[in-house]
Amino acid sequence: MSDTAAAHGSPSSSRRFKFPTAYTILFALIALVAAGSWVIPAGQYERIENAELGRSVPVPGTYETVDANPQGIFDVLLAPIAGFYNPETYEAQAIDVALFVIIIGGFLGVVTRTGAIDRAIERSMGALKGREVWMIPILMAVFAAGGTTYGMAEESLAFYGLLIPVMLAARFDAVVAVAVILLGAGVGVLGSTINPFATVIAANAAGVPFTSGLGLRVFILVSGWAICSAYVVRYALKVRADPSRSIVADESAAIAARFASDGHDAQAPLSRTQVLTLIIFAATFGIMIWGVASQGWWMDKMSALFIAASILVGVVGWMGEQKFIDAFMAGAKDLLGVALIIGIARGIVVIMDAGKMTDTILNSGEQALAGLGAVGFINTIFGIEVGLSFLVPSSSGLAVLSMPILAPLADFSAVDRALVVTAYQSANGLVNLINPTFAVVMGALAIGGVPYQRWLKFMWPLLLILTVLIMSSLSLAAALG
Repeated sequence: MSDTAAAHGSPSSSRRFKFPTAYTILFALIALVAAGSWVIPAGQYERIENAELGRSVPVPGTYETVDANPQGIFDVLLAPIAGFYNPETYEAQAIDVALFVIIIGGFLGVVTRTGAIDRAIERSMGALKGREVWMIPILMAVFAAGGTTYGMAEESLAFYGLLIPVMLAARFDAVVAVAVILLGAGVGVLGSTINPFATVIAANAAGVPFTSGLGLRVFILVSGWAICSAYVVRYALKVRADPSRSIVADESAAIAARFASDGHDAQAPLSRTQVLTLIIFAATFGIMIWGVASQGWWMDKMSALFIAASILVGVVGWMGEQKFIDAFMAGAKDLLGVALIIGIARGIVVIMDAGKMTDTILNSGEQALAGLGAVGFINTIFGIEVGLSFLVPSSSGLAVLSMPILAPLADFSAVDRALVVTAYQSANGLVNLINPTFAVVMGALAIGGVPYQRWLKFMWPLLLILTVLIMSSLSLAAALG
C-alpha cells in the first residue's frame, strides 16, 4: 500500500463500507422476499368469514399447497407502488398514511414560520432548567398510555416535529426524542391492555375474553416502561455530558439545522399571535387524540384536521396566501422522503402475500408446536410470532392471521389461550420497535435523521432485556398454569 493510500485509508474505507440508506435496505428486502417466493412452497388455509372480526380468518388444519406464484423483477419494481394502493382494486394500502405524513409536514412548516415553537421551547427549557431529564419518563408514560389503550402507531408521527427541537434544546440528541415517542408508544402496544387493534381482536379470534390475562399484561407494561425509561435516561445523560458519545454525533449539525428556527429571536416574549398559534397547535393534537381514541378516526379525518389547523394558523398569523403556501409546501417537502419510505416498506408485505408464502410459514409453526410442554409451547409461540411480525407488522393483521391457528393448539399443551394472546401481542410489539417493514419505525427515523443501523446499535441491548422480561413472564405464567 502506498503512503498516500495509507494516509487516506480510513476515509476511503468509510466511504466504501458506508451503510446503505433506508430506501436501499427496504428495496433489498423486497428483492430478497421475492427471491424466496421461488423456493418457499406456496400454500394457503381455507378461510371463513368471522362476523365479530368483520373479516375472513384461516381454519386450523386446512392448509394445503397451491400453485406457486413466484415474484419477478417487474413485481419487485411494482411492489412500492402497490404498497401505496392496490392497483387492481384501488384499495388504499399505505397511501393514506403517506398523505397524512405530508400534510403534517405542511402543518409544521406553517407553525414553524410563526416562530412560536422556538420561543415556547426556550421558555420551557428555562422553567425546567436542571430537571429536563424528567421529561423522558413522563412523556414515555403518556405515549405508553396511548399504545396500551388504542394502539398508538401511525398517529405518533405527528409528534416528532414537536419533540425533537425540545430534546435538542435540552442538550440531548434526536435519538432521545425518537426513543421517547417510538419506545413509549411501542412498549404500550407491547403491553396492550385494552388495545382494540391487538388485544381485543386477538382475544376474539382466540375465543377468550379480552380481559383474561390482564394482570400479566399490566405487569409487562409497567415493567417495560420502567426499563425503557431508565435506558433512555441513561443514554440521554451520557450524551449531555459528552455530545461526542451520541450515536448520531456526526449527523448532529445536519439534524440541528433541519429543526433550527427561521431567524426569530427566541429570547423575545411571545406575541399574541404566537400564543394563539400555540393554543391551536396544542388543541389540534388534543382533538386528534380524542378523535382516534373515542370517535374511530383514521388517516382521512386526521389529515383533514391538520389541513384545517394549518389554515387557521395562517389566518391568525396574517401570513397572506403566498407566504402560507410557501411555508406549507416547504414543510411538506421536508417529509416527502418519509412518505416514500412508508410505501416502500409496505411493498414487502405485498410481495409476501402475492407469493403465497405467509400461510406456508404459519403452517410450519403449527407443525413445530406439536407435543411441546407448557413452557416450551408458550416460548415457541412467542418465537413464531416474532418471526411472523417481521412479515406482518400490522397488529390486527397478525392477530387475524395467527390466532385462529395457534390459539386452539394451546388446549393440547394445557396452556391458557389468553397466554397465547399475550405472547402474540408482546412479540409483535417487541419486533415493531425495530421492524424495517413497519412504516412507523422507518418514518420516525427518517423524520429524526437517525440512520437505521444506528437505531439498531442503540436498541439491541434493550431488545435483549425486554426479551428476557417477556419470556420469563410467559414461562412463569405457563408453569403456574
